Amino acid sequence: MTRARRSVKPPAEAAPIARNVAWMARQGWQPFDFQREIWDAMARGESGLLHATTGAGKTYAVWLGALAAFATSGAKRAPPLTVLWLTPMRALAGDTAQALLRPLEDFDCAWTVGVRTGDTSSAERARQDRTLPTALVTTPESLSLLLARANAREILSRVRAVIVDEWHELLGNKRGVQAQLALARLRRWNPGLCTWGLSATLGNPRLAMDVLLGAPEAATPDLASGHLVRGALPKQLIIDTVLPPDPLRFPWAGHLGMSMLPAVCAEIETSATTLVFVNTRAQAELWYQALLAARPDWAGLLALHHGSLDSKTREWVEAGLKAGQLKAVVCTSSLDLGVDFLPVERVLQIGSPKGVARLLQRAGRSGHAPGRPSRVTLVPTHSLELVEACAARAAAEAGHIESRDPPERPLDVLVQHLVTIALGGGFIPADLYEEVRRTHAYRNLSPDEWQWALDFVASGGRSLGAYPDYRRVAPDAEGVWRVPDARLARRHRMSIGTIVADATMQVRYWSGRGGGARLGTVEEGFIARLRPGDCFLFAGRLLELVRVHEMTAFVRRAQGSRPAVPRWNGGRMPLSSELADAVVDQFALAAQGRFDSPELARAEPMLALQARWSALPRPGLLLAETLRSREGSHLFLYPFGGRHVHLGVASLIAWRVAQRAPATFTLAVNDYGLELLCPEQQDWPALFADPGLGLLEDGALLDDVLASLNAAELAQRRFREIARVSGLVFQGFPGAHKSARQLQASSSLFYQVFREYDPANMLLSQAEREVLAQELELGRLRRVLERMRTSTLQWQPLTRATPLSFPLMVERLREKLSTEKLAERVARMLADLEKAADAPPKAATKRRGNGGRA
Repeated sequence: MTRARRSVKPPAEAAPIARNVAWMARQGWQPFDFQREIWDAMARGESGLLHATTGAGKTYAVWLGALAAFATSGAKRAPPLTVLWLTPMRALAGDTAQALLRPLEDFDCAWTVGVRTGDTSSAERARQDRTLPTALVTTPESLSLLLARANAREILSRVRAVIVDEWHELLGNKRGVQAQLALARLRRWNPGLCTWGLSATLGNPRLAMDVLLGAPEAATPDLASGHLVRGALPKQLIIDTVLPPDPLRFPWAGHLGMSMLPAVCAEIETSATTLVFVNTRAQAELWYQALLAARPDWAGLLALHHGSLDSKTREWVEAGLKAGQLKAVVCTSSLDLGVDFLPVERVLQIGSPKGVARLLQRAGRSGHAPGRPSRVTLVPTHSLELVEACAARAAAEAGHIESRDPPERPLDVLVQHLVTIALGGGFIPADLYEEVRRTHAYRNLSPDEWQWALDFVASGGRSLGAYPDYRRVAPDAEGVWRVPDARLARRHRMSIGTIVADATMQVRYWSGRGGGARLGTVEEGFIARLRPGDCFLFAGRLLELVRVHEMTAFVRRAQGSRPAVPRWNGGRMPLSSELADAVVDQFALAAQGRFDSPELARAEPMLALQARWSALPRPGLLLAETLRSREGSHLFLYPFGGRHVHLGVASLIAWRVAQRAPATFTLAVNDYGLELLCPEQQDWPALFADPGLGLLEDGALLDDVLASLNAAELAQRRFREIARVSGLVFQGFPGAHKSARQLQASSSLFYQVFREYDPANMLLSQAEREVLAQELELGRLRRVLERMRTSTLQWQPLTRATPLSFPLMVERLREKLSTEKLAERVARMLADLEKAADAPPKAATKRRGNGGRA
């Protein structure tokens, strides 16, 4: 809690809060202190952030507070739209609406609750267009659509409160910026707007609250400062691990794989309902099929849930979970967020969660109620994940949770917002500039950037002025900027949003003459690699491709063929800094001979071999292994900075070495380290000691990173998202969407035109900033380089691969070989290494350079 101040409630305030207490008592509940604190704060008109664990009662804390503050008992007619409830996912909207309806039956206030998302039927939208409900559950995109209506001020100016659910999921992306801009508009119409965010598993709640509430207005600085409430509850959290019988001494990504299937089945058997989380949709498809094959008696009790499945399928799974009718559901992050599945007793996490916050969020899906324990069981998919599992538990117990950083001045979102507000009644530039600068994202927006954005929506900037489609906004006779072209207005309304994904194709059953039942969507690039007759695994079924027509893949059931599995982009998440540091701490314990946890005890043979052949990482030490083989000169470094940062470090080192003498390098990275392989022999210790090369120095870092990674190509790909959000490219009308290839070609054309004829276009610099910040994690790269420079650099010459270097070599081979050939090659390598590991140790030889600074 930020402030201890608690005012004495006047009698008029006491009755509504007493009504809240009475209603909770009828449910068999007793209000927690943090819930009472929220009710008091909302009654005083304060805004803020409620940060509490999953299942602690956040929803009713703010909803009952809103009812106490704004609902009038005995009203006969439903009041106009009073509360907006923003949710990051459409899947949460229906569940949230049901929770909000529950107390209304006893409150006698005539309030109504409705849902408005992309899934809302046209009939329901038409009813809402006539009369909006008192409380509306919606998404940032749908709220922007309301702001684009000509009567936006009329329908939204009487909103008294905005609740932003799962704010931690919106905070770090452009959808959160979209929400910030919408809130700034609502505050302009209602300066006393009560705004509350709900969050969990967040390392920087104070910043999260500041972003939500924006810059304070001069008239109300005390209210805008915010009230941070921490809903700390004594909730038991159990984190344990399924220990593999033979974890192997030489791990490689996924090598345990389905060997853990019997153990997973045994864990599922012990509970009534279990969620089995995986990190990718491809893994979900494979594990669902494997579980069904292992336990055919679970047919009808086992389900699959991920974001590419049809909404009706997902809704059926969610209803089955709530009713306790399913034994287990294999799922991705599509079930991470706050849907209340009370029957869920257990959560299994296949593979590394990659972050402490993600682990806690998924653990909270079990025991989703105050007082009930939450349990998550980690299932390692390679031996090093035993260490990672132990580290995740230690970090969670210590409260080391990741922070989320909000975007800074994304001009594509601002451009979209300008057109939206021009549609929703128009704007005066000077007034809107001050409004936009009250958001956290644009608090430092310069007059030059603002003027550029105005010019861009008015004429398309310097290079597009000759094209009418880019003259979207213009001032009228009174100086109010509006959208004069009805066609462009319709096109903008169909494009509002900041979610940009790869183009997808519908998957439907082939009925002989046309489309049958819809199964979901899959990436266009995956289907493009298949020919009619090829089989693939999707929606838990083995399917055969029949034909592709108008962005639809028609399929039928297949039998017996070896399937491909769709590989959706974005599956390889990097290890977070907090979890990486915790992993290094576990290695340090092993270096001291401490194998106290079950996970470290099971991993002891692997860790002991790493220590015998090389060394174990520990804080303050940068382990560098060198190996000479028939392939050339290998360097293995272990900064523990995550795969994105390691790609930057490896590229940077290779680039700087090659500046002195031409050389060819092959790179491989994982979350723990990196490998550089050069056909020519390299004296790596001498290269690192050469101050002229400055391999780890920060000087000219930005230029070297951009050159070493061909960042112009990365920025061009990133520009596709920016072009779509800013309205440069149009995705097409319903039923006639453009393909990913068409969108990429269009955005690439704009990119090249701007580079040649309008190099000062600010969308170009935004694309470069986003590549550096998001894809290359430049800030984290700087921190990792600083840590590498100040660590003791320990050189370990090798005669063979170690348990830490072996997975890096497999990563490199994975890019060259098919799955079958890779397995054969890895098997031969493993046989040789295991034979060497079992051989009697030779007499110790003098090691080379065992100290010094990097």
